[in-house]
Amino acid sequence: MTRRIGILTGGGDCPGLNAVIRAVVRRAEHFDVSVFGFRNGWRGVLDSTVERLDRRSTQGILLRGGTVLGTSRTNPISEPDGVARITETLEVHELDGLIVIGGEGTLSASRVLSEEHGVPIIGVPKTIDNDLGGTDFTIGFSTAVDVATDAVDRLHSTAESHNRIMVLELMGRHVGWIATYAGLAGGADAILVPERSFDINKVCRHLKRRHGMGRSFSIVVVAEGAVPAEGTMALPDYETDDFGRPVLGGIANIIGPEIERQTGFETRVTVLGHVQRGGRPNAADRVLGSSLGKAAMDHAAEGNWGIMVGQDGAHVTTASLGEATRELKTVPSEMFETARVFFG
Repeated sequence: MTRRIGILTGGGDCPGLNAVIRAVVRRAEHFDVSVFGFRNGWRGVLDSTVERLDRRSTQGILLRGGTVLGTSRTNPISEPDGVARITETLEVHELDGLIVIGGEGTLSASRVLSEEHGVPIIGVPKTIDNDLGGTDFTIGFSTAVDVATDAVDRLHSTAESHNRIMVLELMGRHVGWIATYAGLAGGADAILVPERSFDINKVCRHLKRRHGMGRSFSIVVVAEGAVPAEGTMALPDYETDDFGRPVLGGIANIIGPEIERQTGFETRVTVLGHVQRGGRPNAADRVLGSSLGKAAMDHAAEGNWGIMVGQDGAHVTTASLGEATRELKTVPSEMFETARVFFG
């Protein structure tokens, strides 16, 4: 029987993390399980920085953004003696396993630790990017879309007032979920996503055609990981993080001036950035975080390790950590085709 578990939040923060932590602690009471929170993601496990969590210490955190445990982008696999240090931490604190709340990088490391080193782990999917397999939606995505949609709405009024083209860059890494949802919800006139390489010349012709039809302004939404068609534009030089992944951001600063040069229309760029990850979670992320946190604790109590809990329609389901991280979940083509109906 599981009696003591650890919990951590790794990778980028997002709204809804505290809902998971709270749900795990509350559900643990039902099984008489003690919960210990690690500070700053995998860094806390490596350094054995831990604190006891209970109902009192997690009161009032449901509506708070970010994570009360802190987070980091530490890759435990690449750390010196990382696996041995993690195993030792679990032994020292007599933990039966870990509930790991994370995105693609954090859960990929969890898969290696679970499958290759026998570390008992249950994953909970969180990322505003919504790019994990094994779940319809990830914690944080819904709130990020709300924030991004509000930004599109606000740009509409200022773009119309000044007869400008507004280019809005949104997060999402190598998928275009946020850009597609927010662009469709906000009535964007063009959406550029990683799933479809774009030709900047065609984009500019589309915008000129709109203005020729009497439109005085346009909104272009671009995902940070959007990729130009070969030979059309140069990508920025991206640095890499501890997982070897490019740190994206800034492509709108290349697209904006090119649109202005080709069209002659005054163009302004807005990079929304980390605003999308901050602030209070919306109702959907609070409910999803609570549901998945409760399910993760249920499986931990039964000793069902090596899985990730997720959402399938209205139901909570499970997938292997391998299935969750094997490939990025991309925006289906039919959704993008729906958005294209409203371009122009």
